[in-house]
Amino acid sequence: QVQLVESGGGLVQPGGSLRLSCAASGNIFRFTTGAWYRQAPGNQRELVATIVSDGSTNYADSVKGRFTISRDNAKRTLYLQMNSLKPEDTAVYYCNGRTLFQAYWGQGTQVTVSS
Repeated sequence: QVQLVESGGGLVQPGGSLRLSCAASGNIFRFTTGAWYRQAPGNQRELVATIVSDGSTNYADSVKGRFTISRDNAKRTLYLQMNSLKPEDTAVYYCNGRTLFQAYWGQGTQVTVSS
């Protein structure tokens, strides 16, 4: 069985930074893609960032230049470095890992940006 466990969320002031982690457990070699999504109350879940097997990344326009997605395959962990945070970034953030056959979701971690 595969589990994705998220950590690193919390309350920060505008302009601050957070680093989210998503650690995989279970017998899985490698996801074909890793991603971070977020969902604010009353909104649809939106795709924030993706990373594929060759290491290439993509970002939503709203976070380009501020967020960085990365992975450490040895630690089986996906990261999202979030800088220059804005109140509009407030949401529950979910990691997602996909294989050829199935997608796996983290439990979600709350990020609140407020003064």
